[in-house]
Amino acid sequence: MTATDPGTEQDPRLDRLYADFAAEHLNPLWTQLGDLMPERPAPRAVPHVWRWSTLYPLARRAGDLVPVGRGGERRAIALANPGLGGVPYASPTLWAAIQYLGPREVAPEHRHSQNAFRFVVEGEGVWTVVNGDPVAMRRGDFLLTPGWNFHGHHNETDSPMAWLDGLDIPLVNYTDSGFFEFGSEQVTDAATPRVSRSERLWAHPGLRPLSGLDDTPNSPIAAYRWEHTDAALREQLALEDEGHPATVEPGHAAVRYSNPTTGGDVMSTVRAEFHRLRAGARTRTRREVGSSVWQVFDGEGEVELGDVRYRVSTGDLFVVPSWARWSLRTDRGFDLFRFSDQPVFERLNQSRVFIEEGQA
Repeated sequence: MTATDPGTEQDPRLDRLYADFAAEHLNPLWTQLGDLMPERPAPRAVPHVWRWSTLYPLARRAGDLVPVGRGGERRAIALANPGLGGVPYASPTLWAAIQYLGPREVAPEHRHSQNAFRFVVEGEGVWTVVNGDPVAMRRGDFLLTPGWNFHGHHNETDSPMAWLDGLDIPLVNYTDSGFFEFGSEQVTDAATPRVSRSERLWAHPGLRPLSGLDDTPNSPIAAYRWEHTDAALREQLALEDEGHPATVEPGHAAVRYSNPTTGGDVMSTVRAEFHRLRAGARTRTRREVGSSVWQVFDGEGEVELGDVRYRVSTGDLFVVPSWARWSLRTDRGFDLFRFSDQPVFERLNQSRVFIEEGQA
């Protein structure tokens, strides 16, 4: 008898051995090797598309029926991957939700160890207050709330607003490293400056204040404004038109939001990018270790997830699980925001990318 040939199931000694393993909370590797060490990633999470035309009306209904206040804290509706058994996770490492704030509403202040961000696909009039710094939220803006920073939101208009929340909740829950603390019981700072203090200090390209020479694991910039993202993408495509190799692929411009203190990702567990495909462009088909969530910011096109193609347009969200095939194409052109767990896998030296050959 060997470890790879343990004998027959009829052997009563083997039955007794397995029973004794179970009694002592032990599992033999030789019966589970394929599950523990598969030949390639075999995620339970599945590719899925959530439609903005469905999400927003549901969020509006929640706004009519569910109050925002201490305890529930946020009117946020999480994307639940159909392959994960009902848990409110877009993937095993990423949490994504649509948060909705009604006219003149205030979401109370709190903080948590989970890293968070917000991305605005439409609307304005809400300020998120991060450690006492009011930060305006407008269409196309990418806003950070790194872990353990106090934050609340207030809507100063007579119209509702919804946006995408992204957090590393599943990863923090899996590692049992989460902490949460309620903030002040007073109303969140109702100031409405057009430019936050963090932007005034940090958001100057290529310039770093001498008052901030220590590197930080998360970016000190509270908001990455759409006008800068748009200009960067536009210039990449313009340079391509002039014959310079400025784009990722023909007709595909992309930028990564970065931490000005390190040049790395904006947060230690989350990577954020913005992609623009001009009319007629397509990406090569890829597989990547780790998962990502995308939201269409403008335009429309097709995303291939596994062997299925989906038509997606403004506001739609989709998840790409680990090692799932994906590609993008568009006849009219479209813009997409993406966030992923890549910083985690790169630090663990587990990152791997495969690009299929013979494609544009």
